[in-house]
Amino acid sequence: MKGLILSGGKGTRLYPLTYTRAKQLIPVANKPILVRVIEAIRDAGIEEIGVVIGQTGPEIREALSDGSRWGVKLTYIPQDSPDGLGHAVKISRDFLGDERFVMFLGDNVIEGGIDGLIRDFATNDWNSQIVLKHVENPSAYGVAKLRPDGSIEQLIEKPAEPQSNLALVGIYMFDSYIFDAVNAIAPSKRGELEITDAIQWLVDKGYRVYPHVHAGWWIDTGKPIDMLEANSHVLEELKPYISPEAVCEGSQIDHRVTVERGAKVINSVVRGPTIIGEHCVIENSYVGPFTSIYHHVTVRNCEIERSIVLERSSIENVDTRIQDSLIGRHVHVARNDERPRALKVNLGDHSDLRLE
Repeated sequence: MKGLILSGGKGTRLYPLTYTRAKQLIPVANKPILVRVIEAIRDAGIEEIGVVIGQTGPEIREALSDGSRWGVKLTYIPQDSPDGLGHAVKISRDFLGDERFVMFLGDNVIEGGIDGLIRDFATNDWNSQIVLKHVENPSAYGVAKLRPDGSIEQLIEKPAEPQSNLALVGIYMFDSYIFDAVNAIAPSKRGELEITDAIQWLVDKGYRVYPHVHAGWWIDTGKPIDMLEANSHVLEELKPYISPEAVCEGSQIDHRVTVERGAKVINSVVRGPTIIGEHCVIENSYVGPFTSIYHHVTVRNCEIERSIVLERSSIENVDTRIQDSLIGRHVHVARNDERPRALKVNLGDHSDLRLE
């Protein structure tokens, strides 16, 4: 069995962070989402993984290389234009051959692994299996209607009157008949080959398509609030530790905090679940729960909680507590002590600045 990760999206809903960073490489609990997906597939026993890439392909190649760091072999599959998930499957035929495969959207974060999914598919004669999740607002998703025997009867994209609350999560299992499907369907109104249309083709032609209902949490990290929610969930799963190569002096650090090697926590209060990345400096500050601070970040004379701070940024001498925030790479946030006293900002497109 092989794996296929779709990682071609531009992440427009996460602007401005994703102007300069592939959305799949934004970390939750200091680990890029795409790496979490790779590890989930690897832990299910799959070592050959194709990665469909688009405009952010060079950055993804640089970050992941050949995959050997995670014990897998990666093959990159360029998708020149965003022509849909069905198209991504179609162009991956040479890599996948006739093997069964799991397809995973590269910006999804789920609780636990996919071992159960792989086991279900391997021990049944199904042609496809799709992961579903009970949701409170099914009209915002593609949803599945099931037959009395539990198989898939129909997939409906964002229905006005949902016939179930089972949403498509973005993880799929297929055998080689999916290639017949993607070659048979026509582009949708938005000009894309939709994977839901391909699955519906399988259903209509009498192929065996069954669901796997995911019991844990699942988050599509498409928007900033989703990133913060995913970060909070993953932080709660971490086994906290303080590296022997970290320096912690005069600080209160509770038992749910991870401090990575080379970090310095001086005269500060840190409450978890929280992670302080490699070679960070936290000084005279408060870092509250559900905060992830990536590597080489300085936080001095500040308070911050339930936030994500990316690498090589600094936050210094800010009087107001920073909360529910995403702070990008190489960002400098500081109080202005020069006269005239004023708020001075350089904000990119689609930024969101909220003041007291």
